Amino acid sequence: VMSILLHGDAAFAGQGVVYETFHLSDLPSYTTNGTIHVVVNNQIGFTTDPRMARSSPYPTDVARVVNAPIFHVNADDPEAVMYVCSVAAEWRNTFNKDVVVDLVCYRRRGHNEMDEPMFTQPLMYKQIHKQVPVLKKYADKLIADGTVTLQEFEEEIAKYDRICEEAYTRSKDNKILHIKHWLDSPWPGFFNVDGEPKSMSCPPTGISEELLTHIGNVASSVPVEDFKIHSGLSRILKARAEMTKNRVVDWALAEYMAFGSVLKEGIHVRLSGQDVERGTF
Repeated sequence: VMSILLHGDAAFAGQGVVYETFHLSDLPSYTTNGTIHVVVNNQIGFTTDPRMARSSPYPTDVARVVNAPIFHVNADDPEAVMYVCSVAAEWRNTFNKDVVVDLVCYRRRGHNEMDEPMFTQPLMYKQIHKQVPVLKKYADKLIADGTVTLQEFEEEIAKYDRICEEAYTRSKDNKILHIKHWLDSPWPGFFNVDGEPKSMSCPPTGISEELLTHIGNVASSVPVEDFKIHSGLSRILKARAEMTKNRVVDWALAEYMAFGSVLKEGIHVRLSGQDVERGTF
């Protein structure tokens, strides 16, 4: 399995989660053994010029925090893009580290249906309107090289248009939304044949007071004999034993009982993070 993340240029530079996940990228138990980041760099956020959106020359500079290789490629050159993506995949599979592909391109229309980019970036969009679309540019090159004929190109375009038109026509007849088709692994028994959720009633999840008392006593004991325990911790354990005896729980003990009861059923529980490591939870 190889994880591929698709980003926008403004988001890559501006979203804190990008920086945070780079710092998780090589941690034990968190690493994906290398993610390929594809940045669709259309050199504009919604309406913001890059010089107003970030302090670094490239949106991808944030990836330098883990020394990830960054490939800047002209998205008007499909063969260069394919080559760079192959190199990125090879890097990831060889070294199991993150890698970034920066597709330097442009956005032909507005950010959405309501956006007219000529209002905010008139000079940029005058240039963009003069650009030959990448499909035509590449088709002209292939036809000039004799790799394909004009007829083959036109047939390919017509075939693709036909697929889209037929799918659009079929979609008008759909009366039922099959939710399960959109899940990567439809849960057996969770949906009925029409893709609608079955009744959401849960089996009872309560446990006996006897079991709760048992978990509370274990939670307030020290697992090793003749072990000198820190006095602060000793106080916490005494208070916990007292609560169990008095049939009272606080948040931490309730959490402990929940985890304990799941463990008693043989289900593995994994807690992670610094608070867990130092014993806060």
